[in-house]
Amino acid sequence: ERPLRELRREADALERLAHPVLVRGFGAVLDGPHPHVLIEHLEGPTLRRLIKKGGPLPLQQLLPLALHVAAALHYMARERMVHLDVKPDNIVMGVPPRLIDLSIACEVERAARLRGPIGTDGYMAPEQCGHAENGARMGPASDVFGLGATLFHAVTGRKPFPREPDARDSEDPLVRFPQLRDGPPPLPDPVPAPLGGLIRRMLHPDPAARPAAGEVATELEPLVGGLPRKLRLGRRR
Repeated sequence: ERPLRELRREADALERLAHPVLVRGFGAVLDGPHPHVLIEHLEGPTLRRLIKKGGPLPLQQLLPLALHVAAALHYMARERMVHLDVKPDNIVMGVPPRLIDLSIACEVERAARLRGPIGTDGYMAPEQCGHAENGARMGPASDVFGLGATLFHAVTGRKPFPREPDARDSEDPLVRFPQLRDGPPPLPDPVPAPLGGLIRRMLHPDPAARPAAGEVATELEPLVGGLPRKLRLGRRR
């Protein structure tokens, strides 16, 4: 029953949303013995696989990726939708990159009524963990946190909130979700200060203190614009 609900939710989200960075849907079959959603075939590895194979991403690859995904999240927020599972596994590294898996995406109003845990542990905002302070609710700011955690992973090669291997099964939320008690480790020195500061603000425990996705995109634009033109456009001399 739950998988069918998630499939129906994903089909609804795919029908409602249309953005170059969001995976496209072409219909769904929700009745019969084999319910399924038809989505476009995407070439390219996931961001997680790329990090696992090659380590941290160079800025020439990271900054445009961050801008693309921030723009997609800004679009979703304007459409009053949230993704709730932004993570390296859900970004396919194509041109442009694609944000996939809308199985738990929903309207902003519905997200505000949800109680966690909802999402993928290592990339979930505190309010998604079900134990946020001050009664914070899920919403577009939760996706900004997920993107911040994803960028931290991409720029360092490691997750922002490490935990013990068996912590996933702990009944203590502070053990299962280190982001409820700790901030992320410091970013390495080679990370430009404007990018490092932006990632830290995206990972703020209070959703009201995080920048909106549109603000993230605005701050990333000059950083992308400052990349060497030859590398940014893929030209050779």
